[in-house]
Amino acid sequence: MTTRGVLYVHSAPRALCPHVEWAVAGVLGTRVNLDWIRQPAAPGTWRSEFSWQGEPGTASKLASALRGWHLLRFEVTAEPCPTAEGERYSCTPDLGIFHAVTGIHGDILIPEDRLRAALQRSQRGETDLEAEIAKLLGKPWDDELEPFRYAGEGAPVRWLHQVV
Repeated sequence: MTTRGVLYVHSAPRALCPHVEWAVAGVLGTRVNLDWIRQPAAPGTWRSEFSWQGEPGTASKLASALRGWHLLRFEVTAEPCPTAEGERYSCTPDLGIFHAVTGIHGDILIPEDRLRAALQRSQRGETDLEAEIAKLLGKPWDDELEPFRYAGEGAPVRWLHQVV
């Protein structure tokens, strides 16, 4: 069983670009040469995106391989398949990594226990319920990444397939 997804590298310093390619290649099991273009939202950085195909869990492996690099902004998505829900990972230098399960239409599915915990924190006065729900939906990551997404419109996309 396979799934498909997209890796969006929203911004990376030039020196980090080959390391991103090596990390992605290590996960996909094939050589990777990404098409890098300048990122106008952050002068001095580069962006790239490509579509991949692989086993369920590939998105989490890609996110794990890239998450430790502080100067990197990226997102990884995976479509649902018969054996796995879809996924979305977002990462920024300031916020770290966000993970969400997604449904067949791309909607974020929030597990019941996470909603209950947010409600309890709100009831105890530790936080605002609206702010907690915004975090569960990834709003802080969306807010930070939106200028980078917009700057990437029209960028070339390449398909890569995991060797199985």
